[in-house]
Amino acid sequence: MENTISVIIPTYNREFLLKKAVDSVLSQTFKNFELIVVDDGSNDNSKELIENYMSSSEHEIKYIKLKNLGPAAARNRGIKESRYGLIAFLDSDDWFDKNKLAVQIDAMRAMPKVMISHTNEIWYRNGRLLNQKLKHLKSRGNIFDRCLQMCVVSMSTVMVRKELFSDIGLFNEDFQCCEDFDFWLRASVRNPFMLIDQPLTLKDGGRDDQVSNRHRVGMDKYRIKAITNLLEFGELSEDQYKLAINELKNKCQIYGNGCIKHGKEEEGRAYLELPDKFNK
Repeated sequence: MENTISVIIPTYNREFLLKKAVDSVLSQTFKNFELIVVDDGSNDNSKELIENYMSSSEHEIKYIKLKNLGPAAARNRGIKESRYGLIAFLDSDDWFDKNKLAVQIDAMRAMPKVMISHTNEIWYRNGRLLNQKLKHLKSRGNIFDRCLQMCVVSMSTVMVRKELFSDIGLFNEDFQCCEDFDFWLRASVRNPFMLIDQPLTLKDGGRDDQVSNRHRVGMDKYRIKAITNLLEFGELSEDQYKLAINELKNKCQIYGNGCIKHGKEEEGRAYLELPDKFNK
């Protein structure tokens, strides 16, 4: 049903931020949604917080508790539990503009063949407005080449037709970080991205509890793995294959040389040689 949206919030020990995220969903001008909160093993009071909403809100709210498996597993469980054909994601430390769902569903209805859309966003760091760099500007259409370079789609900005997951699979649960990089890369092989050029998502970063900070050292390895998986199993055009090889060489050179510089000679050499396995 494309008149209703499933909004999925994965969370882990974010009671101090979760209320703001949930409130931003419940105060949307578009009212036809279900809210699914997937708790990835929190040991704070997140459960009690959501149960209070469930007992007092007129909206459909579902709370799911998992053992700590990571954000990919939490999102996948939310997708499997979702009832509706359009899915929006919201990280528990982000929040929506009140018109986010209304504007985005109207755009998706107007272009029924588009499988995925994203919006612009406003960034804060420690409560202060942060100017985005040019490399972070959002793109529309064929964004495969940009997805190879870095994660250019923010999770909390997207709305996805559920059938896309049947086509390309769910989030890779082997990835403790960069699961979004991997997913957007797979999605962009055959799907153009719609961009809604309005800042409808807001985020406040710069905290130690963020996945990007906790896994900062290992992120390059996950990005390299995402590209090698695509080269091995993806159905790439000749041009896409060449783009992927070139970016793999670039990332392996940076990471491999970094390993050697820090005394990990064997690992570094293995990464420097990795792209040779994919030369046709």
